[in-house]
Parts: sequence; C-alpha cells; structure tokens
Amino acid sequence: MTIRVMLVDDQMLLRTGFRMVLAAQPDMEVVAEAGDGVEALQVLRGTPVDVVLMDVRMPKLDGVEATRRICSEPDPPKVLILTTFDLDEYAFSGLKAGASGFMLKDVPPGELLTAIRAVHSGDAVVAPSTTRRLLDRFAPMLPAAGGEPRHKGLERLTDREREVMVLVAQGLSNGEIAARLVLSEATVKTHVGRILTKLSLRDRVQVVVLAYETGLVRAGGHG
Repeated sequence: MTIRVMLVDDQMLLRTGFRMVLAAQPDMEVVAEAGDGVEALQVLRGTPVDVVLMDVRMPKLDGVEATRRICSEPDPPKVLILTTFDLDEYAFSGLKAGASGFMLKDVPPGELLTAIRAVHSGDAVVAPSTTRRLLDRFAPMLPAAGGEPRHKGLERLTDREREVMVLVAQGLSNGEIAARLVLSEATVKTHVGRILTKLSLRDRVQVVVLAYETGLVRAGGHG
C-alpha cells in the first residue's frame, strides 16, 4: 500500500528536497504540498493524505496550530513535526497538539523514511535521547508535582503498568523496557497497550506528555 504524504513548509527548496527523497521510494507518494498552515488545511479538505510532514515556523498559521486543527478532525492523517534544535518548544507543543512525533530537519534521509513508515503504521516517533533532552528542558514549565498525580485514570493502572509508563516517559523503547524489567518484549507491548486503553491515549507520545504533566515523571527523568 502506498503511503500518501503531504509536505507543509514555507521553504520551497526544502519541499523539493523532501519530494525527491520520497519520490524514489516505491511505497511513498507526495500527493500534496502547502506553504503555510492555512493552505495545508484547505488542501487536506479535498485530498486524502496518510502522513503530513509539518514545519513549525510558517506565516499565516504555524505548524503547531495547524497540527491541532488537523488532529481534531475525524480520522485525521498522522502528523510528523519537522523541527531544529533551537525550536524544541515547538516540538513539545506539537506533540501536545496531537502530532505522532518529531524529527530534526537535517535528519538523514533513511531515518526520515523510517519515521514516515513508523508513523503510518501507528507508532510514535520520538527518539529516546531527544525525548529526554526535550522534556528535561521543558518539564520545569509544566505543573509542579505535588502529591498524587491528578489524572484519575492513573489510579486504574497496576503497579507494573505504572512502572512501564514511567520508563516509556523516560524515552525507553519496548526492548529497553523489557531488558530493564526482565520481561519479554511482547509482554511490555501488552502493558503499553493497556496503559493507552485505560488512559484513553492515542500513542506513546501522549503517554510521555501526560507523565510529565501529572508529575509521574519529573525533570531529570526520574519517577
């Protein structure tokens, strides 16, 4: 099945570069492009898209607000935020807005293609090292942890599920969590699935955001 990709960036040169990389893939097709968030929303109304590569800094409507509006629609495409090191606050806002992940603009082509395929298949794309750096920097801006977390759904988690959630929030992969807790990777995947269901979350990205917002995990990455 061909992955239908939309490129949203106000720099035509960047869009051209991405289009060339994607066009060489047998399982991908660039079906739409836009130079700003407003144009992106208009194009999406009439074009079926699976994955949107979304720049954050654009005129008229930035990528974060465009992502929020796209993800509030029924059956929306997946959104992959493209950012740079000095724009991490936008990446975090984009994740809260509903993006399935974020990548750096200078990412090697192979990693970008892997990320697009992963997002399309339902996975979240947030590299562990980037997650830790990003959230350690912005966790102080989130509500301070005082007593028990406020999200009622957390009370429904078992001790093991809460343990897994903390490790997910620290940016560990299923394999790394399995090794840490001496479990099979399949068991970890089951735990993650139950966490998503119990907390009504879409993916691992939302687990990370919720864990930090509720104080389950604090700056420095410790639960």
